[in-house]
Amino acid sequence: MISGYTRVGMVNEALGLFREMQKVGVEPDEVSLVSVISACAAAGALDIGRWIHAFIKRRMINMDLELSTSLVNMYAKCGCIEKAKEIFDEMPVKDSKAWSSMINAFAIHGLGGDAVEEYTRMEEAKVKYYRRVKPNHITFLGLLSACARGGLISEGRRFWSAMLELGIEPSLEHYGCMIDLLCRVGLVDEAFRFVETITVPADPAICRTLLLGCKKNGLLQQAQIVSNHLLKLEPLNPENYIIVANFYASASQWEMMSHVRKRMKETGIKTVPGCSSIEVGGLVHEFVRGGQSHPEAQEIKEFLKDAYVAIHDTGHKPIVSSELPNVGEEVKEDALYEHSERLAIAYGLLKTKAPAVIRIMKNLRLCEDSHEVAKFLSKIYKREIIVRDRFCLHKFFNGKCSCADYW
Repeated sequence: MISGYTRVGMVNEALGLFREMQKVGVEPDEVSLVSVISACAAAGALDIGRWIHAFIKRRMINMDLELSTSLVNMYAKCGCIEKAKEIFDEMPVKDSKAWSSMINAFAIHGLGGDAVEEYTRMEEAKVKYYRRVKPNHITFLGLLSACARGGLISEGRRFWSAMLELGIEPSLEHYGCMIDLLCRVGLVDEAFRFVETITVPADPAICRTLLLGCKKNGLLQQAQIVSNHLLKLEPLNPENYIIVANFYASASQWEMMSHVRKRMKETGIKTVPGCSSIEVGGLVHEFVRGGQSHPEAQEIKEFLKDAYVAIHDTGHKPIVSSELPNVGEEVKEDALYEHSERLAIAYGLLKTKAPAVIRIMKNLRLCEDSHEVAKFLSKIYKREIIVRDRFCLHKFFNGKCSCADYW
């Protein structure tokens, strides 16, 4: 049941069942603990994850490969890469899954160089433990993702060649990482040529990656071709329409953006609401855009009003290009203020005291303006703010982000 709740995202229910296990005297084993730790990783519930780690030590539960690897994954996804590495280094025996988890941990933190170094150590261990330590498709997925987030083009090409030499058939995810890397370093034309080498039809995820690459590099003509193809592939996915509409907005193509939004309305497609969560007091609090459903919504919004006065005083100009073009600037700014991640950050600042770290989980990609606002908030309130969105982990401190604005 705990595993089932975790798989469908019902984290509070999963953790509640674990507490119930303890109340009725059912002793958790390694399997149930892995499920609970996975729930903590999914929710970014570090405090509960730490408690479970301490529980394992206190009960002297056997830290097998699966359990140790789940702790590495949990700490990494909660923003504690140092702790993840500490647990990994303490593992007496490591298999391919453990090495791949550590490499992927560095990848989500944008530490491409560390991921490459870890792979070198894995290669050295492979000589001694070949059957147990052998790079697989997950290993290379982590490596290519790390290279993409770090803009490591020569390393990415090297790992792609190494993967083929090992006889590993690239999946669409591998192709997607390589295309993402090429787009991030500005080689969009090469990315388009690379798509032609894919042995199976390009999936929507690859089209979305290409579209974001076109947006970053201001390639309107190529973006239009990709947009049309994307909407044909997945005509009912709201995410596609949002990405396309946002591209046209960034290029000030308001007529095209309005056409996309009109098509959404006519088709009856509704967008997935932005949702962010934060763990406070052992409970995971969720916020959706607008924040009216939270019992302390009014207090949070009052706090944000004061915070935005301070942010404006520092010279921040809201990035409102993706909002509707036919409304005033103030309305656009108000819409930005209601983003779920800002409500969650505000709640964290209200309910915790320094030096406690604010840890946020978001189901969608962090928007450009929220990224800038989080920088300012980290500096104004002298707090470390970690936001893990659908694509990346951002660690904000003293007005800067760990991604170096490269996401």
